[in-house]
Amino acid sequence: MATRMDLDGKPIKPITICMIGAGGFIGSHLCEKLMAETPHKVLALDVYNDKIKHLLEPDSLPWADRIQFHRLNIKHDSRLEGLIKMADLTINLAAICTPADYNTRPLDTIYSNFIDALPVVKYCSENNKRLIHFSTCEVYGKTIGSFLPKDSPLRQDPAYYVLKEDESPCIFGSIEKQRWSYACAKQLIERLIYAEGAENGLEFTIVRPFNWIGPRMDFIPGIDGPSEGVPRVLACFSNNLLRREPLKLVDGGQSQRTFVYIKDAIEAVLLMTENPDRANGHIFNVGNPNNEVTVRQLAEMMTEVYTKVSGEPSLEVPTIDISSKEFYGEGYDDSDKRIPDMTIINRQLGWNPKTSLWDLLESTLTYQHRTYAEAIKKSIAKPTAS
Repeated sequence: MATRMDLDGKPIKPITICMIGAGGFIGSHLCEKLMAETPHKVLALDVYNDKIKHLLEPDSLPWADRIQFHRLNIKHDSRLEGLIKMADLTINLAAICTPADYNTRPLDTIYSNFIDALPVVKYCSENNKRLIHFSTCEVYGKTIGSFLPKDSPLRQDPAYYVLKEDESPCIFGSIEKQRWSYACAKQLIERLIYAEGAENGLEFTIVRPFNWIGPRMDFIPGIDGPSEGVPRVLACFSNNLLRREPLKLVDGGQSQRTFVYIKDAIEAVLLMTENPDRANGHIFNVGNPNNEVTVRQLAEMMTEVYTKVSGEPSLEVPTIDISSKEFYGEGYDDSDKRIPDMTIINRQLGWNPKTSLWDLLESTLTYQHRTYAEAIKKSIAKPTAS
């Protein structure tokens, strides 16, 4: 492998990365990229390895000596500190990050996103190891614009809704709106990491993902996830499309979101990994402000893309409206609009997302149709006992 250079023209030295949550959606894509394009080693930590099995077997793979899987739960495993010590960099991807859990399992949500992340930060700080911590765009909460009167012209002014890492306030709903348990836990761990940097010299980078989308994201209930679970919006819609059910629009699907393709986002993470001098001490929004749609528009677009990918006609009634209380239960609340400001990541790492919303949906739905359509048909057509 030819010597690769960083953004400042210096050769990139091979490093060992301790990746917590390596078996998940983001981890699997990051491991793929690291194995295929870099000389780095990965200690892959997770409870499951289904999404990275293709990188671990057979032993004859060209990178077999550069990736090791360690099955562990960071909650209660004495091996964690040793693995962090063996690495130069720790990337923490572990989290509960499905909105349906935030107000039905608020304690689990707070524990897994704050308490369970504490030892990782502590071990990195005590052992002088660099940390890339994955947070969320949810830490911004609601936009300033959402508190303006509905007809205020200021709602159209980017100053009231574009989210900036170093300026935007983090605005959450009241305590009884338990949906904010996740965002609040994530914000507190960010503040702790920032304080460790300021007081103890921890080298850190914080990533705030804005809806990363692609193959292997989330789960399809009852097929590769719990049959009772509710994944995030895109996987919910995929599940409906695969099962030929109408897409459920929570509160009319008026919330606005931006979506970025996983492969674009992983490019950004690799730049952070290999350019520590430019990434340390920074918080980075990683999203695509050009791919903004309302949830209703997303449903319409996905229906159209899926018809193309599957060759199946769309339903006569493609969507139905449902209240958030009925869908998520009591205590649900939402952020109105999430548009990332890209100034800092652009300046520090020169990163820009490339993939259009249509293309990323086509890639994701093609994968899901290929992977799940047969399994779903079988699950629907199970013979009943006579």
